[in-house]
Amino acid sequence: MATKHEQILKHIDGLPVGEKISVRQIAKALNVSEGTAYRAIKEAENQGYVSSIERVGTIRIEKKKKENIEKLTFAEVVNIVEGQVLGGKTGLHKTLNKFVIGAMKLDAMMRYTGAGNLLIVGNRTQAHEHALKAGAAVLITGGFDTEEPVKRLADELEMPVISTSYDTFTVATMINRAIYDQLIKKEILLVEDILTPVQDTTFLTIGDKVQTWHELNQESGHSRFPVVDDNMKVQGMVTSKDIIGQDEWTLIEKVMTKNPMTVGDKTSVASSAHMMVWEGIELIPVVNDSHILQGIVSRQDVLKALQMSQRQPQVGETIDDTITSQLVMTSNRGKGEEVYKYGVTPQMTNYLGTISSGVFTTLVTDSANRALRSYKRGDLVVENMTIYFIKPVQIDSTLEIHPRVLDVGRKFGKVDVEVFNQGKLVGKAMLTCQLLDRS
Repeated sequence: MATKHEQILKHIDGLPVGEKISVRQIAKALNVSEGTAYRAIKEAENQGYVSSIERVGTIRIEKKKKENIEKLTFAEVVNIVEGQVLGGKTGLHKTLNKFVIGAMKLDAMMRYTGAGNLLIVGNRTQAHEHALKAGAAVLITGGFDTEEPVKRLADELEMPVISTSYDTFTVATMINRAIYDQLIKKEILLVEDILTPVQDTTFLTIGDKVQTWHELNQESGHSRFPVVDDNMKVQGMVTSKDIIGQDEWTLIEKVMTKNPMTVGDKTSVASSAHMMVWEGIELIPVVNDSHILQGIVSRQDVLKALQMSQRQPQVGETIDDTITSQLVMTSNRGKGEEVYKYGVTPQMTNYLGTISSGVFTTLVTDSANRALRSYKRGDLVVENMTIYFIKPVQIDSTLEIHPRVLDVGRKFGKVDVEVFNQGKLVGKAMLTCQLLDRS
């Protein structure tokens, strides 16, 4: 039987998009305490189908699909620009496909404004009205209001009219930054992107016997299964090693490994890979906050996903991407004996004008990664890094980085990295890494 928390989440998920939600309303409708209702609403907000907007309240929104993560909803725009909704609140769940800055005559402005757009404009009432009729939302900058007929039109067409105290340039920058951040998030693979869902997962219950394991093994060809109780909560894992020598009528509960390692659907694939390689796990259950089985991921799924992510085109550049793109190999003395150069730019320095420790760490890690790849294709996870010393390196200096592979095995590597500036040693580091085979 589902818990009260799960019942509330199911109730909220069934509400129509755009409907307002309150703690008191949920508590009364489902006969639960306000504390229980509040926690469930916050969970729904975390899962992305409820949004809390200042001066509007909490509303049911359409859960964004992974492939549309680069699109913002108008509700998110309100939060980004710290805006006030003047009209069209029921349309806040809709997504915008582009924003248009209204810095031209009205007829020219309308040529660029279409359905699903967000027109960013000042106190030009005619433009507000025409944009709404064209199917676009309106963001009024400078803290200005609009006329009552425009607000009524927005309510009628269910397209938001938002007011913010920021100027047009600042607003455009803020929205652009938010979209860019979303693009970077899009690249981070999560377990939910690759898991085998629970409806396709083969599992055992604590009441099953060893005989059932043999039957599932014959049917599926797999030897590892999660074990759940009557409420679908994960209680253990059972593998062929647990079954060897056991009587067919022995309860699975007696032979399973209890309290197995699990991951959540929002866990990154990289983190899962690290856990599975380090612990020697081939299959790991995916659970929600209530520890209820959501699916499984295998080691093969994780490593295949990491391999595929390396082939994807770059769509949002992170700080690390900016740093490593400027790391250039100058000579190759053989396996594990490569030399790289890096020019220290102003944005890579700290307040003292010397190279920041974060940039230095990234350079050391990436050069070690490249050196290990000359031995073995795959990805690596830094397990331990020790920086012996670092001397100040000022702006416009050119660093020479020498990674040297000391030891490499099937699943690990050890690299010594020396960093020189004008022939003088300015930094030295030792890295121990786990290697994730792509096979």
